[in-house]
Amino acid sequence: MKKRLCGAGAALGVLGVLGVLVTVGAPPAQGSPPGTRPTRHALPLGPADLTETRTVTTLQPGVTLTRIVRGGGELPDRALHWTVEVSIPGGDTSPDPDAPPTALKDRASADELTAELKGKGFQARAEKVTTPRTADYAGGTLGWRVRVGTFDSQSAANAERTRLRTAGHTGSAVYTGWDGDADARGPWHVDVLTIDPREFRGSLDASYGPDLENRETTSDLSTRAGATAAVNAGFFVLDPKAGAPGDPAGVGVYDGRLLSEPVAGRPGLVLHDNGRRTEVTRLTWQGRVGTGAASLPLNGINRVPGLIRNCGGTAGDAPTSLPLHDVTCTNSDELVTFTPEYGSSTPAGEGVEAVLDAHDRVTELRSPRGGALPPGGSSVQATGRRVADLTALAHIGDRLRISTTLLDERGHRVSPTPKTDILNAGPELVRDGRLHVTPATDGMVHPDDPSWYYGWVHKRNPRTLAGVDAAGRTVLVTADGRSTESLGLSIGESAEVAKSLGLRDAVNLDGGGSTTMVTDGTVINDPSDAAGERPVGDALLILPRRHAH
Repeated sequence: MKKRLCGAGAALGVLGVLGVLVTVGAPPAQGSPPGTRPTRHALPLGPADLTETRTVTTLQPGVTLTRIVRGGGELPDRALHWTVEVSIPGGDTSPDPDAPPTALKDRASADELTAELKGKGFQARAEKVTTPRTADYAGGTLGWRVRVGTFDSQSAANAERTRLRTAGHTGSAVYTGWDGDADARGPWHVDVLTIDPREFRGSLDASYGPDLENRETTSDLSTRAGATAAVNAGFFVLDPKAGAPGDPAGVGVYDGRLLSEPVAGRPGLVLHDNGRRTEVTRLTWQGRVGTGAASLPLNGINRVPGLIRNCGGTAGDAPTSLPLHDVTCTNSDELVTFTPEYGSSTPAGEGVEAVLDAHDRVTELRSPRGGALPPGGSSVQATGRRVADLTALAHIGDRLRISTTLLDERGHRVSPTPKTDILNAGPELVRDGRLHVTPATDGMVHPDDPSWYYGWVHKRNPRTLAGVDAAGRTVLVTADGRSTESLGLSIGESAEVAKSLGLRDAVNLDGGGSTTMVTDGTVINDPSDAAGERPVGDALLILPRRHAH
């Protein structure tokens, strides 16, 4: 179990710098070290004439870190500026600081608001927002946004936002470099970890920390395990109203054990043989609890009954049983099983809980549900109409068998070994070497809320990506964002970057304020949360050879 990966000792130090690369035709960036050489594979961000530097460092045998800076070496981009987007900002009031703002309206509403603001003395304008087509989404016009003013600094935009609030309007200060326009000149800061199985003798491991139900920073997880490097990993519950903070919001397999069920049909990043073979696979699951004579279907694993983060659960879930990202679906009638990895106490609430000892025998039927588990034990919680089902099935002294099965997109059984980890992800970015972006399939298109797509998919944000290249190398990528020093990536740009880095298959992991890369125990990127590095649900750790198993 990952909670046992607590070895002391510093991560392996840097072995050596391999080189610095500069794009063809662009002059070396000011201050670049001597010995630079050109590369033909510049990132597809901004105009082709931008300066791009790449510094490659060996972290341990088979593991390299490539630090890429694109743009920013020239004069400031005069086309970019600060402005105020008149909207209802999600970040100021939501417990999720990555909640996108409600910013888009139909044209008539935008024109009406623009006229009202002009009447109050504001320099307001309405702007049409058009988004590109993807593999499963037609794109086109998302809506119209309303913006006020053009400012050289964030402080000036904030002052105008304060004036707007005094006039009865809400808004957020935004930098136009985050809009996703192709002619922006950067800068971008992208960090790439590459694990080559031909030379790699350590292990690539997923860690959730001491238990599933709490959050830890990527750097804490890395330091506790003595990792060489680490990145944040899958989506997780952040708001206590959506479940237990830290729980994976989708599939979670650690050391071969399924500890969190998939969001139905969404992709998982699958790491085989301690990271020596990586793939992206869409997953569903089946689970049952039963005796020799009867059984019942399970709804979930290690999550608060009734709360299904990112949806994609079972029939009867509201508002949908399909994936719907950043939405918590509900169902009052559920059976959820808990393993020792969940935490010190199972969720409390109305219903009944069958408590099992280490030999799967029922030791207690407790109601209300919630409490500690016996050493090595587990439990099944029932709510609503499932209470009667579980009460009829489970009796003190009975042995209950809990079975869970992962299925791939063809319906074939997935059988993880103790050297397998699977992390939840989405959307897909690259498949078989071609762009294959799937926001609609993976629940990132909210039909009644185009502002959500605008903020989460269309606009540039910090991103964490992962995938595998044609040579079988696992590649982990972070891109900083939400600053003037690094613009971030849209989901479409994330796919373009992954493809340009040579990835055959790639997927998006949790991003925004979660995006973090650690080497030698130190955070090397610039996490975007105002409070600094964000505690997350799990992380991917590159461990030196002494940790391989």
